[in-house]
Amino acid sequence: MADGVGPGPGSGPGARGNALGALFMVIAMTLFAVEDSLFKSVTPALPPGVATLIFGLTGTTLYVLMTLRAGEPVLHPAILRPSLMIRTFFEIVGRLFFALSLAYTPLSVTSSILQAAPLVVTAGAALLLNETVGPRRWAAMAIGFVGVLMILRPTPDAFRPDALLAVAGMIGFAMRDLFTRASPPAVSANQLGVLGFAVIVTAGLLMLPFDPTPPRLPDAGELWRLLLTGVVGVTAYTALTRAMRSGEVSVVAPFRYSRLLVALLFAFLFFGERPDLWTLAGGALIVTSGLYTLIRSARKG
Repeated sequence: MADGVGPGPGSGPGARGNALGALFMVIAMTLFAVEDSLFKSVTPALPPGVATLIFGLTGTTLYVLMTLRAGEPVLHPAILRPSLMIRTFFEIVGRLFFALSLAYTPLSVTSSILQAAPLVVTAGAALLLNETVGPRRWAAMAIGFVGVLMILRPTPDAFRPDALLAVAGMIGFAMRDLFTRASPPAVSANQLGVLGFAVIVTAGLLMLPFDPTPPRLPDAGELWRLLLTGVVGVTAYTALTRAMRSGEVSVVAPFRYSRLLVALLFAFLFFGERPDLWTLAGGALIVTSGLYTLIRSARKG
């Protein structure tokens, strides 16, 4: 339901590697948008906690099989280190609120607000990891948050409280990504995948007591879509890892924003959403400021 950060450095500069990384990033973001749409299509009838639990169990099972096939232990001992435990806590927060946002908030709003995560990661790196962030990048982040406010519209007449679910999910994912930087490199992508989807199971269990309707088993159509959501999610995460390891991060990362374009298209085609001018303008501000932040980071590097 939201992308993770694949560990491992890029394979080094090179036009072919960068092109391959960009291609895999677009594939990953498209699949994440498909995953979000499939999940949202189930939750109007099925309680979000039940849907999240089944989605998490599907992804966990697939990643356990992939980890065993690679000859790796399913759970690396390093998951008990403080950095990974903090990462896991924030991932639970992100997964919990993002699932609720997908269930109750328009897909266009949820996807637009999610694009602010790289800005929060940059701000967190400056405040918590003592990374140097110049005034131009601080200004770009401020503009990005103006975009978030344009979507939220915090006025008595236009404020939409459900969008705060997306904000909470975005902050959770951003902090998760921030602490991924400090996670032990010995933990493989498959092992992080097991941990990530086990967190989704935990989020689903936490949501069950608060679901608006009593828990029930999904019908055949709902179960098929949730199983497909798990398969798509695992494939998207794998493509994301491949993207981050194929090219230079500064070249590949901006293609994350293709997710918003695909999500807006799906929101229009499948959910009948018609994002208003404020939402579109706010999303454009967030993407523009994020791209500028990435470009400045690459130049500083």
